[in-house]
Amino acid sequence: MFVKTIATAMMALFALSAAAWAQSPTRIEQFDAWGAYSYDSAGGKVCYVLSVPISSAPTNVDHGDIFFLISQRPGQNVSYEPNAMMGYPLKESSKITVNVDGREFILFSRGNSGWVENAAQEPQLVAAMKAGSSMTVKAVSRRGTNTSYSYSLRGVTAALNKIATCR
Repeated sequence: MFVKTIATAMMALFALSAAAWAQSPTRIEQFDAWGAYSYDSAGGKVCYVLSVPISSAPTNVDHGDIFFLISQRPGQNVSYEPNAMMGYPLKESSKITVNVDGREFILFSRGNSGWVENAAQEPQLVAAMKAGSSMTVKAVSRRGTNTSYSYSLRGVTAALNKIATCR
């Protein structure tokens, strides 16, 4: 079930970004809850790790495809950039809260995605994820629905190690 959910999330990501990609992403390897992927783009090779939530709240709404990823784009000097992607539009100017074992990080939102508000904290979030066991992501939909997603961090370190030499 978990692998099927990741495959569904990956297809959604591909569909949203297909026009920008020169080639379809290739799964490098799956590490527990996290998969490592890569593709070639006009800006060079892109590698990323991705996971889907193990639980979502509230349970009575359609969340769409939700996932969290960390990407590397060496050709654009981007290294380990965390990104939350929701299956719905987020409330304009809202913040996304990422909590890793009690440590909180704030992401700004645009459209259906969020990025670390203070880019200098990106390495801290990635380090917390590597050292942590669970992560919760909270967001507010454009309709005002408070949502929450729980992620397992099992495999994130191995997946990140796999894309460390992305070139």
